[in-house]
Amino acid sequence: MFPEVIRFINQYFIRPMYTRSGYNAYNTLIYAFLFGLGVIYSYRYLIKPLRIKVDGRLFLAITPMVVFGATLRALVDGGVLPENPLILTPGIFFTAFFLIVPAIVLDAKLKTYPKITFGWGFILALWANYLLVTHVKSWYPYEVTMIFTLVSWTGALLWYKIRPFEREYLYVVLAHLYDMGSTVSGIYLWHYHEVHWIEHYLVQHFGPFIYYPWITFILIVVYYTLKYLVPNPEERRFWYLALYVLGLGPAIRDPAQMVLQV
Repeated sequence: MFPEVIRFINQYFIRPMYTRSGYNAYNTLIYAFLFGLGVIYSYRYLIKPLRIKVDGRLFLAITPMVVFGATLRALVDGGVLPENPLILTPGIFFTAFFLIVPAIVLDAKLKTYPKITFGWGFILALWANYLLVTHVKSWYPYEVTMIFTLVSWTGALLWYKIRPFEREYLYVVLAHLYDMGSTVSGIYLWHYHEVHWIEHYLVQHFGPFIYYPWITFILIVVYYTLKYLVPNPEERRFWYLALYVLGLGPAIRDPAQMVLQV
């Protein structure tokens, strides 16, 4: 029984981290469950007790740490840094979380928020991007990604102006559109493959541009679901923050991988 459990964990959780074979039904469900628990308990036992307001400042404060973690992950794929479970997906999420928590606590205790949190993340992101820039092989994939992204951002901002929704969710939308830009350009022009379970099936049958209606549909469903299930505005915005991280992370990582020609 025990060896079978070990084989199961290795096949569906450990091996995909190193082979980049992507997500499957098992690890997707477990990671989603852990993600939900992480959001709930982080808000309840970290953000709320520290009396940190969940607004644009918090989104800004954590952004450099997301950039650091995502760039670090790309540097591993590019062979610039050695493979380690702590800087592979999903380990990098835990690493970034435990790096930023002390900064947030210190910021709150010293009443300097968000200076320490932003500054600490900025230093780490600067170091990671120095390694990236010094190993870049071609900037062309990044340029194409930004073209895709700016076009979709224009549409989203026009819609936000016509039919406004919660501002913090706009950050979520822009992050995921950035992620879509890098993913679609990577699959369409450089023949990368989709690593997520459902999206891989959709791309195989409908092509990479199916991302735009599919992710737009998901973003709309998630927005109204959270508005219904999480009536507390502060807690709901913290969910938005978590979704922002989920979008921005791969949005930073994917073009970084492409410019390294992974």
